[in-house]
Amino acid sequence: MAEALKLPRMSDTMEEGVIANIMMKVGDKIKPGTVIAEVETDKATMELESFQEGVVLYVGAKKGDAIPVNGLLAVLGKEGEDYKAVLDSFNAGASAPAASPAKEEPKAEVVTSNTTPVQNNPISSDNRTKISPLAKKMAEENNIPIQAVSGSGDDGRIVKKDVENAMKNGIASPNKTATYVIPAYTGTESFDEVPVSQMRKTIARRLGESKFSAPHFYLTIEVNMDNAMTAREQMNKVSPVKISFNDMVMKASAMALKKNPAANSSWLGDKIRFNHHVSIGMAVAVEDGLVVPVIRFVDGKSLAPIAAETKAMGDKAKNKQIQPADMQGNTFTISNLGMMGIEEFTAIINPPDACILAVGSIKQIVGVVNGEMKITHVMKMTLSCDHRAVDGAKGAAFLKDLKDMIENPVMMLV
Repeated sequence: MAEALKLPRMSDTMEEGVIANIMMKVGDKIKPGTVIAEVETDKATMELESFQEGVVLYVGAKKGDAIPVNGLLAVLGKEGEDYKAVLDSFNAGASAPAASPAKEEPKAEVVTSNTTPVQNNPISSDNRTKISPLAKKMAEENNIPIQAVSGSGDDGRIVKKDVENAMKNGIASPNKTATYVIPAYTGTESFDEVPVSQMRKTIARRLGESKFSAPHFYLTIEVNMDNAMTAREQMNKVSPVKISFNDMVMKASAMALKKNPAANSSWLGDKIRFNHHVSIGMAVAVEDGLVVPVIRFVDGKSLAPIAAETKAMGDKAKNKQIQPADMQGNTFTISNLGMMGIEEFTAIINPPDACILAVGSIKQIVGVVNGEMKITHVMKMTLSCDHRAVDGAKGAAFLKDLKDMIENPVMMLV
């Protein structure tokens, strides 16, 4: 008997999916496990496998279509079987809108405004001197020669709007030694509009909810990186994988969180969850926005495994291979823009965490070290805290312990 093949919920927050690629056509034989489409969800682009078996009698989803959860993708059945009853039943039940006719793959929509030229008016050579007091004051304040302004008032009187037009469109502007004529310029107003992706919609919704529901406050600390730079160089001589400064910050954060459980907590409305383990979300920029893969149980791992896992997760995210399960279970999040030259910034808390750490670049400065002026390296970090779960003193205590561990990397090895 013919049956509808529907779009399943592929992540916990998914409401609809965009068909990135359709891999079935009428007449194909489908078995459980057959990849039938690539679907862009709110978190990633994933392959969709069929859980049903049969011959494809009808395909209702096309590349670029936005299909709601449980929306119709296709109809399966026996070869030659009538499928119209399934379509009628499906549409009558309002499970999904009727399949739209074939259409071209949507492209980033470019909407250009009417290109009405905006051009300066030519300079008037009229020498009228009749001018209102307000217009005269405006002309003097803006260095506008009244002899170059045409009046539109009674008997050619120059009024306020005439001076405003002269300022807007360009007129002769004298100075002590020469007269400079502001050139006329014709420009065209234009812009692009690009449809919002499922990922960007989710980022906007989740971060909006976080920013406007969680009362944020921010704490910034400066860390001396001289010892960390020396230690990293030595560790990379023997490490099987390259250890980055971000890996060191992640390990130090995990150890500081164990000492300061308030920063490793979640606000749950009528209770606060204090996590005994540390799993850190790592913000990764991708083409369509931002994903946060999670490095689990960082508190129990040494630097080399952390470095290997962060690289693997970063590669998966950038290659669109990350899965929803890879982005769940975080108790704390780190966002690092230091590699882009950003010295200091604040980040929006990533739910359900109570804190997120924003890491800036390492900067070379001349500072006082042990009472002497010398070149040193510093890095700023800013902790965003949910004030419902974390008080200022507790956030500050976490940052102090984090600073101590980064400035004395041997503490991360014991």
